[in-house]
Amino acid sequence: MYASVALAIVMIYQATHHVNFAQGEMATLSTFIALTFIQAGFPYWVAFGATLAVSFVMGALVERLIMRPVQHAPILTHVGVYIGMLLIIGNLTGWVFGYTTKVFPSPFEGGGPMLGGLLSAHQLGSVGVTLAVLVLVYLFFTKTSLGLAMRAAAYNPRSARLVGIRVDVMLALGWGLAAAIGSVAGMMVAPIVFLDPNMMLGILLYAFAGALLGGIDNPPGAVVGGFLVGVLENLAGAYIVGTELKLSVALVIIIGVLVLKPSGLFGRVVFSRV
Repeated sequence: MYASVALAIVMIYQATHHVNFAQGEMATLSTFIALTFIQAGFPYWVAFGATLAVSFVMGALVERLIMRPVQHAPILTHVGVYIGMLLIIGNLTGWVFGYTTKVFPSPFEGGGPMLGGLLSAHQLGSVGVTLAVLVLVYLFFTKTSLGLAMRAAAYNPRSARLVGIRVDVMLALGWGLAAAIGSVAGMMVAPIVFLDPNMMLGILLYAFAGALLGGIDNPPGAVVGGFLVGVLENLAGAYIVGTELKLSVALVIIIGVLVLKPSGLFGRVVFSRV
């Protein structure tokens, strides 16, 4: 779960060099849309694909209508916009779909408990889906001209424009891809924690810790960081702080990474000539 959301956070960061604090709420909204498709009679994987398409369009529209008008504003303006989106999208989801906790189906319900009950079929399937998304993202950014153009637009927009790359289009595509990846995370999370408008609040904090731990500019690192945070959270909850204070583990990881190794385990240290 944390690895999937961390990957979506890194996608936004690579497109804009900002962290989208509303990523969890966007994923939750996408998951409610997926449940609507399923309840309308669509097979799970058809609803899955349709949700990816809707989420991609939603992310591109957010960039076009909300973020582009403030793209040259100070960074604190962007932070305020992200927090506003978090509140608005979260409350809009509750207003439209209700605040009642709902059961979301899993496509991996066929198998029983594995490894003595330590691993379920859904958890194993979620790991497989996350790794598949990671491979696709890696191939997209390293093997396709569109992915390379998106990376160029993120790292050096001025030079990218000089060589004919439409930076605004690349940013919209980046937001769309991040929203689609976030929807995958939401659909994998919902069968475990159940579906409600606040489903992703705690998960987003852990995912942010995972993205920082692995490297905020490194998609594979973010996935590894998400898995590591999940392990550390459960070990600390069982042997150190207890289950009631497990959320503090994410805060400790965030502060520790920012103080000791801001680039993360697999991130790049960037030097700027001034």
